[in-house]
Amino acid sequence: MSLVAAAAESAGMSSERLARIRPAMQAVVDSGKAAGIHTAITRKGKVVHDERVGSIDPATNAPLPADAIYRIYSMTKPIVCVALMTLYEEGRFQLYTPAAQFLPALGKLKVLEVTPDGVERLVEMARPITIADLMMHTAGFSYSFLDSPAGALYCEHAPMIGNSELALSELIARACELPLAYQPGSRWHYSISIDVAAHLAERVADRPLRDLLQERIFEPLGMTDTDFGVPVGKRNLVMSMRGVDDICAPGTTLLSMFDLWQQGVNTSVDVSESYPVDRPGRFMRGGHGLFSTAADYLRFAQMMLNGGELDGARILSRKTLETMHTNHVPRTLLPYELGGVASPGYGFGLGERVLEDVGLANVMGSPGEFGWSGAAKTYYWIDPAEEMVGIFLTQLESPDEPKMNHIANSLGLQPYDFLTQS
Repeated sequence: MSLVAAAAESAGMSSERLARIRPAMQAVVDSGKAAGIHTAITRKGKVVHDERVGSIDPATNAPLPADAIYRIYSMTKPIVCVALMTLYEEGRFQLYTPAAQFLPALGKLKVLEVTPDGVERLVEMARPITIADLMMHTAGFSYSFLDSPAGALYCEHAPMIGNSELALSELIARACELPLAYQPGSRWHYSISIDVAAHLAERVADRPLRDLLQERIFEPLGMTDTDFGVPVGKRNLVMSMRGVDDICAPGTTLLSMFDLWQQGVNTSVDVSESYPVDRPGRFMRGGHGLFSTAADYLRFAQMMLNGGELDGARILSRKTLETMHTNHVPRTLLPYELGGVASPGYGFGLGERVLEDVGLANVMGSPGEFGWSGAAKTYYWIDPAEEMVGIFLTQLESPDEPKMNHIANSLGLQPYDFLTQS
């Protein structure tokens, strides 16, 4: 029995059942959809599963190494929110503090409303954007790849999201030239709001975001390979990207990605300009942008499962983490929708989802489970009741199964299964 298998049994897990994961992931790689996949699970602080299949680059067929580096996209968001909450613990702000107190431009925003007869008009905000709104995605912002009343404007200004030459402050300044898509607090809508929160954190701490994350999270936790760039000597470890299109590119939407996937497109995708390895001093974001490894992200997740501490390094208090991973979204705004796909049974905390009703969600899990994902099919979850952490890492930019099925149904087409459709 291997050491991992022995650890699984000692942690109350079945090594025989955990062994089912590798063949399932190998089947996805063999289908040509993903080049390589890394999956890892811990229970009670022990690594009970750690498997890699496929290659780091199908062009070379080199095996996927344990220390492969991934663009984690929106799995950046929980890290940024944890950093912001370290400032909260220092009494720098309250969750209900108007964000304009630190970023005055947020107090001058207008909201783009569309009347029932299709007339667009700019109106005043009904109430200020709070700091909690930014972490909850209830501030009223949007993304260029999502439909909203301000969607056309976001698409027109999409280069600001994918323009890695822009500093974070410049990106937020450009975003504040656009109207909000919704009134603050009136709707949950996935957006650039955590990029705004990241810049707010810079203002509160009077530190660049990169330095703030290094000092408060990465260095204490020993996350040596997590940053907004990759050192020259480790760039050979960056996993290649596959898929249909760069989600940060101008004009890319979920519908356009679905259309390409329908055409059978699944090739190498060049994201070196929108997500560069060589500009960590300038390319800093809150909603995406970090590079990381399975080992590093496991340490971050294990810290949260442990109630804010890992190996003697205290990042947050247990009560702060409990506050973050409690639903903050009013019941009238649930279930929240991402790309038109509802998530029944889930609420949303400060930076990521939280499972509330296992039956409504139609997943196996426990109330209180939380986590998030990234656009290139990175995913993690934490189940405090079972003392478990799970991580799934690959690099594939394509519509995921629920969105594909939703779009297919809306177009009168047959549903498509991300994992099995050939």
